[in-house]
Amino acid sequence: MDFKILKEMLDNRDFVRLTHILKAMRDADIAEFIGELDHKTALLVFRLLPKDLAANVFSHLSSQRQSELSMLVDEEELASIVEELYFDDRIDYIEEMPAYVVKRILKNSTETERRLINQFLNYPEDSAGSLMTIEFVDLKKHMRVGDSLKRIREIGQEKETIYTCYVIDSERRLEGIVSLRDLVLADPDVSIESIMETQIIYVSTYDDQEYIADVFKKYGFLALPVVDQERRLVGIITVDDIVDVIELENTEDFHKMAAVQPLRESYLDTSVFKLASKRILWLMVLMISATISGGIIKSYESALEAVVALTVFIPMLMDTGGNAGSQSSTLVIRSIALGELAFKDTLKVIWKEFRVSILVGLPLALINFFRVYLLEGYGMALSITVSVTLLVTVVFAKIVGGILPMIAQKLNIDPAIMASPLITTIVDAISLIFYFSFASWIMGI
Repeated sequence: MDFKILKEMLDNRDFVRLTHILKAMRDADIAEFIGELDHKTALLVFRLLPKDLAANVFSHLSSQRQSELSMLVDEEELASIVEELYFDDRIDYIEEMPAYVVKRILKNSTETERRLINQFLNYPEDSAGSLMTIEFVDLKKHMRVGDSLKRIREIGQEKETIYTCYVIDSERRLEGIVSLRDLVLADPDVSIESIMETQIIYVSTYDDQEYIADVFKKYGFLALPVVDQERRLVGIITVDDIVDVIELENTEDFHKMAAVQPLRESYLDTSVFKLASKRILWLMVLMISATISGGIIKSYESALEAVVALTVFIPMLMDTGGNAGSQSSTLVIRSIALGELAFKDTLKVIWKEFRVSILVGLPLALINFFRVYLLEGYGMALSITVSVTLLVTVVFAKIVGGILPMIAQKLNIDPAIMASPLITTIVDAISLIFYFSFASWIMGI
């Protein structure tokens, strides 16, 4: 989105008109605009916003920009911002802030709020407990529909969602759910018990966020109840929070597939030292593992001395094998993430990848044979050696690329780890062994 006009208003100090335009914009767009400004100008724009709008915009800001604004405002203004945030957004904010900012927030919180905040912060980072909010509408099954709608009107403004209401007993055990649609369409005099849904899908406070995302995707929920070990309702997770989780999980998988330790911050907000630290470990592992290929080449040094032309085709074979394996692993990893594949499907994956590799490998081998023999003028034996090795390498690479993520899933390892760099290293080593073995056999060296 182009904010050129808004920035011109800032330069001309036309704050009245700027405020009027900001009030008509969406929260996320205002946050994007503030994110492009220097921290002092960002504070100026932020202070132009009405109190309720400011809190909504604040929840959309990056953690770095939230931290900058938190340091620039006084305690009263900070307390006002935090107070207007929905509880789950408040927890997310506190988790990202430096300790001294957290102390300022807790200092201005009530005893009940401090207790709840500490309770939420004690949940594992990627659990349902850390994602949930306590701002939901609860009802009792003996209530009449008319009374329930009245209660929603009274407290709904303070809740994160009112479209699904939760029916609990005197000990807060979850008994049912009822949608706002059902309430509006029902007779005002009937009881909640007569219209509530008792077949409830829920998650527990310690369930992993990836599992929760799968539940949302499977059932298409807007909100999901979270219960403790005694099935007492302790919070709900809304779809806007789970969208963030899905994006985070996909980003982590993408990073792992590129042999980079996952980052939580945006690329530009991350220091070069942190970026380097996230990359160097995998690079060292892959560098050391690459020495295996060097050792294999060294062990066939006599063959290379006899037919120097063998070295010309090593890069092509290794690259083709790595690319073929990466294609298979990428598709399988994505299918695992979507719940389409499980370990029991391993033989099906092997059979499918074998057939694909033959359909792909044979044309590649034939084209390569004519290129090496006719266009480049190498001998028949060398051309056959390179082409057969290419076919076998593609078959092996695609099968390995298909089954390694399945094995990783079975061992409770993130399948994304079994992606391009690792598979390429394995395929490189095996393709070299095939290559020199075929050369020794076919060419008699």
